[in-house]
Amino acid sequence: MAKNLQIEDLGLRDYKETWDHQEFLFQRILQIKSKNRREKLNQDTPNYLLFVEHPHVYTLGKSGHIENLLISEEKLKSINAKFYKINRGGDITYHGPGQIVGYPILDLENFFTDIHKYMRFLEEMIILTLAEYNIKSERSKGETGVWLDVGTPFARKICAMGVRASRWVTMHGFALNVNTDLGYFDNMIPCGLKGKAVTSMNVELGKTEISMEEVKEKLLKYFLELFEAEINEKTEA
Repeated sequence: MAKNLQIEDLGLRDYKETWDHQEFLFQRILQIKSKNRREKLNQDTPNYLLFVEHPHVYTLGKSGHIENLLISEEKLKSINAKFYKINRGGDITYHGPGQIVGYPILDLENFFTDIHKYMRFLEEMIILTLAEYNIKSERSKGETGVWLDVGTPFARKICAMGVRASRWVTMHGFALNVNTDLGYFDNMIPCGLKGKAVTSMNVELGKTEISMEEVKEKLLKYFLELFEAEINEKTEA
């Protein structure tokens, strides 16, 4: 199995532009799989992990409810934010500067064919990374993502997740609040869950700013460990 992983750090990138790039890589993998099956070939499929920050944007998953966005189109413009309906699972979420968004575009047939396990591995990567900053986080039963103080009145979400998979190829992923402006979450019902708070690493640690590069390095370390993957240093044309 091809467990090589190509890393792309896209910096601050428009959401739609990044979504189009995801779709391009996603379709590239599907095309190789189709050709392998059609022509009885055994060409390795590539795997990608994209890191990115987005300008202010709200996205609504295919099972989401538009009423969970609490502001008008005019208000969106006034706060320099965009809105997209997209093809991942989950409800509404926010992306913005200071948030690390990760998009693993993997052929799970290179790893394991189990979406539940895939989601748990993404959560575990976040939990292990946060532990390095002495932030104790955990899963919340029946709710995706990573949370703090689960089961208490102070439960709050620090990382949202939503994925799409077709023929064992994944796209979309996770959004970890590092230095995120949490005020933008006031314009929505996070993930459609009323009464649930959100937080960020810098708020939890009482710091002005945390190194985004350092956090990405730790995320990548645990991703490689959990998925038993290796970085592919080659770039594709």
